[in-house]
Amino acid sequence: MNTLIPLANIRVVLVETSHPGNLGAAARAMKVMGLADLALVNPKCEIDNEARARASGAVDVLEHTVILASLDAALADVALAAACTSRRRDLPHPAWTPRQAAPKLLGIAQSQRVALVFGSETYGLSNEQLMKCRWLLNVPSNPEYASLNLGAAVQVLAYELRASLDDTTLALPEFELASHESEQALINELEKTLIDLGFLNPANPKRLMPRLRRFFAKAGLEKEEVAIWRGVLSAVRGRRGG
Repeated sequence: MNTLIPLANIRVVLVETSHPGNLGAAARAMKVMGLADLALVNPKCEIDNEARARASGAVDVLEHTVILASLDAALADVALAAACTSRRRDLPHPAWTPRQAAPKLLGIAQSQRVALVFGSETYGLSNEQLMKCRWLLNVPSNPEYASLNLGAAVQVLAYELRASLDDTTLALPEFELASHESEQALINELEKTLIDLGFLNPANPKRLMPRLRRFFAKAGLEKEEVAIWRGVLSAVRGRRGG
């Protein structure tokens, strides 16, 4: 297997990072393991001299970093996003340790882009941000002190990916997975249709849409399946004259 292909298709997404030193540490952690695609979502700090100093020989990763205003923009062309989080929440998506997830992520990355998403140093990822990811990644740690520095978390994930490249069982997915952008468009269309049908009350939505998002996250929608679902919704609207 050409190791450059899956590594090149792995994007590290840092959301609302507040300390420039962590930007440099993340870039260094990435480069030493062969990763180079770094995206910053609404950063609270700049790529300054401190960031460059912490990056050491990985300044080139910082120089090619893409800065975006939203997580949706960072994930638009991604087939699977995995969120790194240490806390349990209601309606958890499929959860893996980095070691469990690495071969699966690399298998997908042989043909499509995947993303590893990390939250801010203070607040982590919000529930809304987590709902945009298909998987949760939990780094095993001391239950009495599970706080992991952002740069260290990136290093753990990057190491497990690099180590898994020696796994000869990596295989391409049988079908092409749907992109984040197309899946989000489907969910938005589904929500509108359910409101039009009177099935979903927007004034009192309860947890219907989060549960449906979880359902699709567990299913891992393929490109053709999204097309089928959108066809079904189009037929429903046509029968109602919408």
